[in-house]
Amino acid sequence: MSTPLDNLIDLLDLEEIEANIFRGRSPSDWRQRVFGGQVAGQALVAAGRTVPADRPVHSLHAYFIRPGDPSVPIVYTVDRVRDGRSFTTRRVSAIQHGKTIFTLSASFHHPEPGVQHAVAMPAAPPADELSPPEHEFFTANPFDLRFVGPARDAPGPRVAGTEHNLVWLRAKGDLPDDPLLHVCLMTFASDLTLLDSVLRRHNLSWSDGQTSGASLDHAMWFHRPFRADHWLLYDQESPIAAGARGLARGQVFTEAGDLVVSVVQEGLVRTAT
Repeated sequence: MSTPLDNLIDLLDLEEIEANIFRGRSPSDWRQRVFGGQVAGQALVAAGRTVPADRPVHSLHAYFIRPGDPSVPIVYTVDRVRDGRSFTTRRVSAIQHGKTIFTLSASFHHPEPGVQHAVAMPAAPPADELSPPEHEFFTANPFDLRFVGPARDAPGPRVAGTEHNLVWLRAKGDLPDDPLLHVCLMTFASDLTLLDSVLRRHNLSWSDGQTSGASLDHAMWFHRPFRADHWLLYDQESPIAAGARGLARGQVFTEAGDLVVSVVQEGLVRTAT
């Protein structure tokens, strides 16, 4: 019997139907629209398959334009914008029903030496000391998530003394040594809890019957190699919300304290009045 992780890896294994054109599908159990992390991960797979393996992705910038329809395939077209000596640029459009639902630009860089510095990882208890949440959203998820403080939609106050949303995460199973797969899985996971940091500032919940939202745009920077099947600490916070839009920022650290990914997302957040 396949696991949720097996199913996600299968979703990320796009069908190449023509040069620079790929086709992906959605799981049958998603609700009325495609999950944003899924379309972002699939689009990055499409871009990555047109780039040599020795040029890993270092950044992506994406816009969620229309809700995706989970009942029909998604076609991904890749524009090979530039193949330079050090950098490669790709632009991907995700299309359904003849309309673009999502766009992504990704840059790939041949690794080279240079200056280095990074912020320190925030203090957090080890993942193995935290209990996994019992809600079905998490038990059926391809990622094991451990919340420092109350889990999403759980009763209780925010984490004492901080507005940060700290979540340990890792894929629920061992993964092959494919760097593109690991960054695409992290792209999927980065959209799971990021906008929660906006709600935490106002004691709101996605399940309170008055709050709704959607991802508007998404940006990620991949600083160092990492494994998505090892524990990663996702430190998330929201510096501002205005005009029914909330901005959320995230930093991803390895257990050793290395900063490996940075994330920024703006999302639509509406509350019933």
